Amino acid sequence: MAPFRSDEHDAWPALPPLSAWEDTCTTVHMWTQIVGKLRLAQAPWLNHSWGSTLYVTSTGLTTSPIPYEGRTFTVDMDFIDHRLILTTSTGRTLSFALRPMSVADFYAEIMAALESLGIEIEILARPVEVPEALPFAQNEGNNSYDTLAIRRFWRALVQADRVFAGYKAGFIGKCSPVHFFWGAFDLAVTRFSGRKAPTHPGGVPNCADWVMEEAYSHELASAGFWPGTGLGEAAFYAYAYPEPDGYREAAIQPEAAYFHETLGEYLLPYEAVRLAADPDATLRRFLESTYIAAADNAGWDRKALEPSHVYPK
Repeated sequence: MAPFRSDEHDAWPALPPLSAWEDTCTTVHMWTQIVGKLRLAQAPWLNHSWGSTLYVTSTGLTTSPIPYEGRTFTVDMDFIDHRLILTTSTGRTLSFALRPMSVADFYAEIMAALESLGIEIEILARPVEVPEALPFAQNEGNNSYDTLAIRRFWRALVQADRVFAGYKAGFIGKCSPVHFFWGAFDLAVTRFSGRKAPTHPGGVPNCADWVMEEAYSHELASAGFWPGTGLGEAAFYAYAYPEPDGYREAAIQPEAAYFHETLGEYLLPYEAVRLAADPDATLRRFLESTYIAAADNAGWDRKALEPSHVYPK
């Protein structure tokens, strides 16, 4: 196998096989859970856990401003200079290097930095939505940080975020922000029909059932991107809840897309998008065709949910 190259000029970067950076992926996943839980602890609750997510930026991931005792603070994970940056609305900033360090050390360092800024927050100090919920302060095993791999994954997130934003704009019904869920370590955007959905069965590891019940309270068609944990390669995904009859038999584009029976969702390998003649159009075909499969088979009122004309730029 040819050595993995670093080429910062590719808009859609090649990603190393997940097996080559899975330790880093797991470590950074735990770091994002700590960062996300800070926002969860302080920000107003928004339906479907939207008030706790992270967002893609031109340098990494951010919490956006978090309220705290009459002021705000922001946590940024910079994957260009590889730093964790804490900024307050009073003008104070602290940062530390993102480097090979354990989850326990990261947890101790960020909490100490917050305390030095006069911010004291208690969080549920263990991960969620993963099979093993080892408390952050005890996790010495996940300590890898491959700067090249995480920067390339973030650059892939930038591209996905950009295309997802255009897809979101093509819907006038209720639609989520394009946001990064630290529980499952994925970027997602979700369209809703406006109708109530059956109660979600729950059962997500180390996650209260009420969280899933509230997240899936209304009929939806969701799409996203994740590094492929459990799959082995980065991929885009799409699913409907509840899944309507005929959904998994629909004609989905592009040809590389397929329905994964175990996961219960459509997948499109990231590599198939990256190598396409027009990656943006390829991903848009996947997003639109999976949405149409969900909406048409479930009888959504598409005329009321989709814009009737193109807005001027």
